[in-house]
Amino acid sequence: MQGTMSAVTAVVLGAFALYVLAFVSGSIEGNFALVLMLATAITGAYWLAEKLFFLPRRRAAAQKLVDEHNARAAALRAQGFTHIEGDVEQSRQKLLAQPWWLDWTAGLFPVILAVFVLRSFLFEPFKIPSGSMIPTLRVGDLILVNKYHYGIRLPVFNTKIISNNEPRRGDVMVFRYPPQPSLDYIKRVVGLPGDEVAYLNKQLSVNGVPVPRESLPEFFDGDSMRYASQYAETIDGRRFLTLNDSDRPSFIPGTIEFPFRDQCRYSVEGVVCRVPQGHYFLMGDNRDNSLDSRYWGFVPEANIVGRAFFVWMNFGDLGRIGSFE
Repeated sequence: MQGTMSAVTAVVLGAFALYVLAFVSGSIEGNFALVLMLATAITGAYWLAEKLFFLPRRRAAAQKLVDEHNARAAALRAQGFTHIEGDVEQSRQKLLAQPWWLDWTAGLFPVILAVFVLRSFLFEPFKIPSGSMIPTLRVGDLILVNKYHYGIRLPVFNTKIISNNEPRRGDVMVFRYPPQPSLDYIKRVVGLPGDEVAYLNKQLSVNGVPVPRESLPEFFDGDSMRYASQYAETIDGRRFLTLNDSDRPSFIPGTIEFPFRDQCRYSVEGVVCRVPQGHYFLMGDNRDNSLDSRYWGFVPEANIVGRAFFVWMNFGDLGRIGSFE
């Protein structure tokens, strides 16, 4: 039994290690949520087997050893022997010790379960991979995403089981990229279901009302070594900074076919879209350097991951740590 379980566990852990290595190296497009759920289920099965089967067997074997030792010692004392050789306690501890294959499965279950619950239902870390949200978020920012703000969802399936807050204009949202749901994107919500969102001549309007904006000193992007026009926009009472590149045209190049594309009108001035029910219109704060709803369409409610709210680390600039709302 011990040998079989040891071999099976070695194969399982080896396959898991190879998968993680391929995922980290980029050789395959993995699903971390699925891997974490499977790891929780597998280690949980080992943990139950340890509590209900393996540990009781080891305890029974250890008790049998002690009983046999005590019986032998009593028989020897009855024959007049006063010194009984043998360290039964050391042998007992060896019998009670977990084998390596339980240490690496059942022993890790509480930690993996805590990570699974925390990441799936409470907070998930996310790294900003591009400059589409500059100046609000910079490349290299490590942020926290509130997973329950918009409701509790089943991990992997992303099915909402408990409702909470509805998205608001101005929220910074992490979501599954509609053309490729295995990827997570981050943008700002500017249009709710039923809204008419217009981005014409680089001016954002919602339901026919231009979003107020205040011109600020130019922003210097150290990564691209370029200056950009900077504005403070206010939407539904929420103020945030945006950038525009005066050298970029107003029209939206390179759009793709997407669901409800007939709800959008493109022109040399930009785009006007009516947001379908159950969908949202999102844009990056770095307006001329962001692939967002203007290019690939609306974000379905089912694709929502959570609301981003806090930079918990940036190894290149510790001053970035803090709330960005």
